[in-house]
Amino acid sequence: MRRFFKSTSFKIFVLVIAALFMGTVVAAISRGNSSPLTSAAGTIFGPVQRLSSFVSKSLSSFSINFKSSAVLSEEVSSLKDEIEKYQQDLVGYEQAKQQLALYEEFLELKKGHEDYEFVSSSIIGRDATDLFCSFTLNKGSSNDVSVNDPVLYGKYLVGVVSSVSATQCKVSSVLNPQVSASAYEVRSRESGFVETTAELSEQGLLRLPGLLRTTAISPGGIVCTSGTGGIYPRDLIIGTVREVISGSQGISSYAVIEPGVDFKQLQDVFILVDFIGQSSAEDDG
Repeated sequence: MRRFFKSTSFKIFVLVIAALFMGTVVAAISRGNSSPLTSAAGTIFGPVQRLSSFVSKSLSSFSINFKSSAVLSEEVSSLKDEIEKYQQDLVGYEQAKQQLALYEEFLELKKGHEDYEFVSSSIIGRDATDLFCSFTLNKGSSNDVSVNDPVLYGKYLVGVVSSVSATQCKVSSVLNPQVSASAYEVRSRESGFVETTAELSEQGLLRLPGLLRTTAISPGGIVCTSGTGGIYPRDLIIGTVREVISGSQGISSYAVIEPGVDFKQLQDVFILVDFIGQSSAEDDG
């Protein structure tokens, strides 16, 4: 029996009884309306309950925040998908608007020239060395396209077909130094031929050389094809005069011309495969 009273188990039992007794006393003093046992248990285990409640609330808040983050992430992803769709729609709208403008120009040109036969085409490749001097179209000999066929954007001259395969053709634009076209300035009626140099081509410009020092051509003048030579029909717009520069010898001048076509935005064109007065590649050779 003595051994039991000296054991660790007995000592623990005594401590628990003492703690309950102290809790009962404290609870009786501070909580007159509660039972002693309940108050004692509340006094002893209250901090543990409060700690447990705090941990539970924290875990619940974390769970809610985690769920909110997941929902927010899903909403952001959905918004990104919608923005991407709207961007694609906008690209499609811009392309449709450009094609509509092209066809409006085409119809206006066609009304005045019923003999013109066109093939619509799109750019599928550009020259890596110079994006605007030459490019490839998705139409070829199977569509009646031939070498020396003019390429137009509405009533504006883009260039000329330089080589043809069955399903594609290569175009040399007016910004290619190898291309020239007989031309005249509308107001003054002065004529010559439009060409470019490597230096001017890099700036996206052309020139009308061989003008008299007393030329009446001035900035803002419109330069069109004259129709001489059978390659290009008459009155296709080449561009607008930017400035007139006197030659180094003071004898002749030349006009710097800005093309009427924005080659950076150019995507769709028309190939003029037939018109009255057109010469064939065989005729030129």
